[in-house]
Amino acid sequence: MTKERDDIDLIREFKSGNKVVYNEIVRKYEKRIYLVIKRMVGDHDDTNDVMQEVFIKAYDALEGFREESNLYTWLYRIAVNFSINFLNKKKLRQFFHYDELITPLISGDLKPDERMEKAEQSNEIEKAIETLPHMQRLTFVMRYYDELSYEEISKILKKSVGTLKANYFHAFKKIEEYLKNEM
Repeated sequence: MTKERDDIDLIREFKSGNKVVYNEIVRKYEKRIYLVIKRMVGDHDDTNDVMQEVFIKAYDALEGFREESNLYTWLYRIAVNFSINFLNKKKLRQFFHYDELITPLISGDLKPDERMEKAEQSNEIEKAIETLPHMQRLTFVMRYYDELSYEEISKILKKSVGTLKANYFHAFKKIEEYLKNEM
């Protein structure tokens, strides 16, 4: 079993002319980037299309990578931007798809009636998130589900940390209020 190489080593080798090393970067991050895009785009085929564009863009831009952030954060930012652009072009109404987030909640460890109740709760949470304004929805998903820090989200969305904290707070309150009224 080979040890995974450090990002800095991979980037430097790429910049020195070994473009084949880019395949290692793709293999290292493709699953994580796929999940980021899938949560935003929803459809598997669309996710694959966006992911392909993300890695093409990253390949073209890697020469100029300044190492001011880590490689994953940089790829994440590209993935989010391409996903947003994709959604804007397609004018999709539904912004996030939560199948992979709901599945653990309805696992086999629960009794059938408990599974039904959890699935119902998950559906209500999904509906609540869908009602949020665009920026609140983005901030909530990145912070809550992707567990990014406000500083990381700030770099990706180019918004102040204070604005993001306010967005998250308001999103949380709106979801809470929605669930209180629906359940």
